[in-house]
Amino acid sequence: MKPEPRHIRGGSFFPDQSCRERRRTTDMAMNIEPELKFRLSRRKLASLANGRIAGTKTGPRAENDLVSTYYDTKKHKLRRHGLTLRVRRAGDEYVQTIKAARMGSFARSEWEEKVESPAPDFRKTKKTPVSSVTTKKSRRKMQPVFKTSVRRITRPLNIGSSQVELAVDRGDVSAGRRSSPIAEFEVELKRGRTADLFRLARNCQRKTGGELDLRSKSERGYRLADGDDRTAARAEPIQLRSEMTVREAFHVIAYSTLRHLSSNADGVRSLDSEAVHQMRVGLRRLRAAISLFKSSLPGPSTAKIKTDLKWLTNQLAPAREIDVLLRERIRPLRHVADPQRGARAVEKEFADRREKAFRHARKALQTDRYRDLPLDVLEWLETRRASERGVAELPVAEFVVGLFRGRLRKVRKEGRDLENLSASERHKLRIKIKKLRYAVGFFESLYADAERKELARFSGRLKKLQEALGALNDFIAHRKIATDAALNAPSENRRARAFASGVLIGQEHEAAKKLMNTARREFERLKPLRAKPD
Repeated sequence: MKPEPRHIRGGSFFPDQSCRERRRTTDMAMNIEPELKFRLSRRKLASLANGRIAGTKTGPRAENDLVSTYYDTKKHKLRRHGLTLRVRRAGDEYVQTIKAARMGSFARSEWEEKVESPAPDFRKTKKTPVSSVTTKKSRRKMQPVFKTSVRRITRPLNIGSSQVELAVDRGDVSAGRRSSPIAEFEVELKRGRTADLFRLARNCQRKTGGELDLRSKSERGYRLADGDDRTAARAEPIQLRSEMTVREAFHVIAYSTLRHLSSNADGVRSLDSEAVHQMRVGLRRLRAAISLFKSSLPGPSTAKIKTDLKWLTNQLAPAREIDVLLRERIRPLRHVADPQRGARAVEKEFADRREKAFRHARKALQTDRYRDLPLDVLEWLETRRASERGVAELPVAEFVVGLFRGRLRKVRKEGRDLENLSASERHKLRIKIKKLRYAVGFFESLYADAERKELARFSGRLKKLQEALGALNDFIAHRKIATDAALNAPSENRRARAFASGVLIGQEHEAAKKLMNTARREFERLKPLRAKPD
């Protein structure tokens, strides 16, 4: 008898429901089985594969060699539509699997059927998204893109009243001559409560020192196939739907920003300056989202998340600030500061400070506090309760109109008195402008194409304001750093370094006048948004 297609991992968690109950709340064909994946060192795999896991009862262990080949067109058409198609060999059997990414969730929809050979059988894709995004011509062009080969050990676990499957994978992903090791474990909820899944995940994480990984094997495979060896990851586009509630929209946005910041962890550990910058951007975007949606979020649990995000932001801040100062302000002094000895001395000192700051950032990511943070955020997203004020259940389109109107009114009011604001007040105003600009990126997909032009102009003005006020704020920090460098310089080159620092301060003093004029002009051009979400 032919097996029925299996549909799993669709959408966000439905807390405290069994798989059977979850199946009733969605499509009858949809079975939602949430999973969490962690990467770790290979030497730690055995402790999970063979050792006792606190708080659980363990069933019989199974072990399999799995070879999976992923198919797509030359231009990766399936990938562009958020789909993956693989055929996996396990023993003498072949299983074809289609997965669809779901915006704002680590869960994915999955369709699975047995096939007769290692090649895809497109007759068995008719009731899947693949049929709607491909044609006969594109199906003929499907070819192997990359392959994963893993030794998988699975263990059924009972924790509390829930049933969870633990899978431990060791192997590699390869594309042509390029390959990358796989060492990870997954915990997947088969039946029971979301809280039990997270409790088990934390037990396993503490046992192994594993780190939550929101990237799939297929993402790693496509990067290898592309020859993409960048360590820094940029933000992904956010897609919202007008029928979403405020709660649902926040989930999509927050999950995307969490992926943004966590995807840059390896780059920060390798002391990559762009990865440090991108992780800070991811942190700022997530903190901005929490601020924008604060009326719909629970207080106590949100406060802890905000505290931890601020802690990580502060750990990365010196690395980014000194890096920018060194590249944009100090190194150009070689061409204008005389004597050159002072410029070289200042540059060397700040190069040393930069190195120290980057190593401090890397050390922060090696702590338990950082390893816990992504999992804490994810659990908070999946299990948080709605605000008592009911804002969470409003249509997001209605929420967005009021958000832009209220926040823009405050920004324009404060901007009218720009020249009389203190440095601290200008800094706070810049943060408000930055949150507005992030909001444009978060909600852009809710607007029709014709109205996005107005959004783009609005965002452009906000960007100029943010950059001008940000530069003014940087100048104050630079002045303090440069003064400190001059006053504490060794006696043999103190005068030369003081002169170079004075040149830097003088340049920035002149630049500040132009920046203030730019900010004043952009505030005058900043008008209320007429565009509204569809």
